[in-house]
Amino acid sequence: MTHPQHKDYAGAKLGMWLFLFTEILLFGGLFLLYSVYLRRYPHEFAAGGKQLNWIMGTANTAILLTSSLFAAMSVTAVQRDELKRADGLIGGTVICAAGFMAIKYFEWSAKIGHGIYPGSEHLKAGPPGESVFFSLYYITTGLHGIHVVIGAVLLAWIAAKVKGGTVNAGDYILLENGALYWHLVDLIWIFIFPLYYLIL
Repeated sequence: MTHPQHKDYAGAKLGMWLFLFTEILLFGGLFLLYSVYLRRYPHEFAAGGKQLNWIMGTANTAILLTSSLFAAMSVTAVQRDELKRADGLIGGTVICAAGFMAIKYFEWSAKIGHGIYPGSEHLKAGPPGESVFFSLYYITTGLHGIHVVIGAVLLAWIAAKVKGGTVNAGDYILLENGALYWHLVDLIWIFIFPLYYLIL
């Protein structure tokens, strides 16, 4: 009798890696655009970076790193058939995602409140490089934020499956793939944070 975990484990894993590769290409394109414009407007990009709240950025980095740890631990817990613990750890990841988005909401609100957003009079009046920096900032962090929300919804759905016993020690590919997606979301932020918040 075939172990449930091995039914289509390789296929599901390969499918997930191919999907993650397309996500890497998407954000890779944005990072490439960033590098092209950074060479063109180095001083304006540095000035733009100084206007971002690095404390909020650092807090969000810590939150996402913690959430990734919870996601990894939840996979181990399911493998050990500790379903209640796994459910709690996935819940912790979702709570971290909510915290991340809350900080991002306050950060964006503050910027928009100061008239710093694509097409604003404030940016139109300034040097063009600064406008490019903030356009890329909003596109990249906005797209990343959408991925955070999708990841949180996906993990909440998987948590319900764990609670119902569908995801268990014998069949945990769904959780493993969900955790992989979440690690990618975390990894992308690890690139966003220094590029935008710590630029000198």
